[in-house]
Amino acid sequence: MNLDFNSEISQDVSEFEPLYNRLLEKTLTMLNKSTNCLMSVTFVNKDQIHQINKEYRNIDRPTDVISFAFLDDENEKNIKGDFPIDLGEIYICYDVADENRKSYGNSLKRELCFLFVHGLLHLLGYDHMTKEDEEIMFPLQEKILEGEL
Repeated sequence: MNLDFNSEISQDVSEFEPLYNRLLEKTLTMLNKSTNCLMSVTFVNKDQIHQINKEYRNIDRPTDVISFAFLDDENEKNIKGDFPIDLGEIYICYDVADENRKSYGNSLKRELCFLFVHGLLHLLGYDHMTKEDEEIMFPLQEKILEGEL
């Protein structure tokens, strides 16, 4: 398991690297997925996430988290071998997370961990486009975060 941890912001977010590694391992174990994987997470500012959102999703505003799953095809998810599988990339906007935590009454730590788990579940094929999907994904997020914050 390899988490490539990156920051393109001025805030020190290094304390989240070990926590994100633990959440990654917990999520993979809980979902009975192989830990022979790699992925990246990058902290970006509001302008950067706005540009990513506009370019890749055609949405002209900043958002809190964007995931790019590399395993979209069901056949790719069943690849066997000794090499690590690249799950994809997560971009987290620190500024929007900070705004969200104030709105929701959360700590910044909880908000940034929530966004990581949310993005990770998207990389693993979970979504919340329908009510049925929400009823699976959202409780799972909370279960993964339980006892971590």
